[in-house]
Amino acid sequence: MSLPDAGERVPLSCPSCSPDEPTVHEVLKPGGHSTVRCTECGQVHKEKVELPDEIDMNVVVSQDGSSVSTDVSAPAEATIALGEEFIVDTAEAIQLVRITGIEVSAEERAEEAMVKDTKTVWTRVVDNVGVNVTIHPKDGKREETRSVTVNVPGDYEFVVGETESFGDEEVEIEGLVVRSDAPEYRHGKLDHPGDMVYAKDAKRVYARDQTSSAWSAW
Repeated sequence: MSLPDAGERVPLSCPSCSPDEPTVHEVLKPGGHSTVRCTECGQVHKEKVELPDEIDMNVVVSQDGSSVSTDVSAPAEATIALGEEFIVDTAEAIQLVRITGIEVSAEERAEEAMVKDTKTVWTRVVDNVGVNVTIHPKDGKREETRSVTVNVPGDYEFVVGETESFGDEEVEIEGLVVRSDAPEYRHGKLDHPGDMVYAKDAKRVYARDQTSSAWSAW
């Protein structure tokens, strides 16, 4: 365990406004018993504050077919698991990523592991994503079906039965294929009216052209 620095924010119970639940406190003066201030009510009090030891965790960040490796500081005793999301600060950008693989040795992967036992964490960017969309022509000629990629925020909602506009094109969503690392969905493929998948969880979207029988570029 280590002591916090002045200005750090830590979760602590507040004797004034929240004695039973932690609130965010700012460390005013570090020490054996740090002087802290509750950011909710402004109460200043002294508390023993210890931060868990952190180590650098190797993280591979993938997006649109390319990958970059970086180090992320994390508590050594913390447990990580497939599907969890966290912020990564790379030279390119600050991005939200989801864990897709945990390598604990050269030949072994795990669904969850402690940070100190992890060799490499594999992730993909989920705050802005490219989604593969298969569009069937309006007249039903399957040989004219094509696939395109649309770039949308990760929390964008694709809903079966709804009409989407991409550039000059309008399509009606007919089916949604869910990624294997996506949590809390009933099935791998959804095709009932009202079924919804967030863009970051969508492996592929099936849609029907609603504009014309002629294609135009997005």
